[in-house]
Amino acid sequence: MNRDLLRDLYAVPAAALLVAAAVLIGDRIEHRDGTLHVSWPPLYAHWEPHAGPGTAVALVVAVAVVAYGPRLAARLPWRALLWAAWGTAMAWTFALALVDGWQRGIARRLTTEYEYLQVIDRFHDIPGTLRDFTHHILIHSPDHWPAHVAGHPPAATVTFVLLDRIGLGGGAWAGVWCIVVGAAAPAAVLVAVRVLCGEALARRAAPFLVLAPAAVWMGTSADGYFAAVAAWAVAFLALAVTGHRPRACGLASGLLFGLTCYLSYGLTLFAPIAAAALLLGSRRLRPLPYVAAGAAVVPLVFTLLGFDWWEAYRLLVTRYYEGAGGIRPYGYWVWANLACTVLVVGPATVAGLRRACATPVLGELRAVLRKGPRMPGSVPEARLALLVLAALLALLVADLSGMSKAETERIWLPFAMWLLAAGALLPRPRGWLAAQAVLALLLNHLLLTGW
Repeated sequence: MNRDLLRDLYAVPAAALLVAAAVLIGDRIEHRDGTLHVSWPPLYAHWEPHAGPGTAVALVVAVAVVAYGPRLAARLPWRALLWAAWGTAMAWTFALALVDGWQRGIARRLTTEYEYLQVIDRFHDIPGTLRDFTHHILIHSPDHWPAHVAGHPPAATVTFVLLDRIGLGGGAWAGVWCIVVGAAAPAAVLVAVRVLCGEALARRAAPFLVLAPAAVWMGTSADGYFAAVAAWAVAFLALAVTGHRPRACGLASGLLFGLTCYLSYGLTLFAPIAAAALLLGSRRLRPLPYVAAGAAVVPLVFTLLGFDWWEAYRLLVTRYYEGAGGIRPYGYWVWANLACTVLVVGPATVAGLRRACATPVLGELRAVLRKGPRMPGSVPEARLALLVLAALLALLVADLSGMSKAETERIWLPFAMWLLAAGALLPRPRGWLAAQAVLALLLNHLLLTGW
């Protein structure tokens, strides 16, 4: 056994110990103090072993990807690979969601008292509601918004309102929307990795992006939808700064970045990932005016309609500490959140991140800054490591902020999608893919997750 593989195998038990500590210590804190506000710490879930109509399909998808995924990813034409990644991610996510059954797993997920669909009838006059939006964020305000509506800018809620307006109302359509759109996130990451780090690494990353434990929470959570929008914003930026239709791709990237910031306040932390794409793609600034122009559109529209992003965020911080966020102990969640992330990204990503940290990233960064990203001797693995570690940096900033105490298995899905690409750094992918699938299946069949 070579030394690198041995170190990979050391990293995985270390991550497992972190998860075990979060489970045991969290269980004790919750039983003693009741301050964690989760039933199966560190996850927002209940212990409930079960199976369902999606079980057999999930097993078939898992076996197929483990057995044939790496070979097909290496051989398929590029465009066919992107479609295959989207379709397979969709099948995997739907199958895992249906382990809980259609109603419990998909149709009712976005209809609970905390969710967006509870307020559809309050948006009959969208401009009027947006002008009044900030008056209902605080808990003591009249007719205060449910937690998820208050906790996000209104683009998330408006999405479901518009779906309702075109005849796709109700929890079932909302759940299908989140799964179908969210399943496009792996394809976006593949596009970015290909143009920034090389096609070979993108192809090696594909099975890991598709067969991810993160799919347990991608179906059905609105954060899966957010993850796809944010991922395509970076993908279009990567295309723009590497000379692929810089005007059109720059404008598309800006539009999606603007939408991203109005879907979730926390996704402003995508800045390090965008910065890594800029560094790795090009030092030319020609596409940036188009990115900036596109990024102004969504904020301008919402501002003209009467929504004040900054005021809403200020009130959200107050609302956060009025609720469970003010009770949940920072001293536990600041490290238990990372245990949640281990469960979301899986052992293969842990090993891949170990390799990314061991890659000469600083040397590659210095070379990029001095000579540009395509100089002779550039190391594709180091470029991928830089991209992945930028996502890890964004996640750590979110963690230290104290505004993500618990439920990060859902909230951090947009960042987790980029961490999954670290699987491309691993040899012998089938064994690692099998470990990813086993973890996802165990989580989905032993726990009833809240998302």
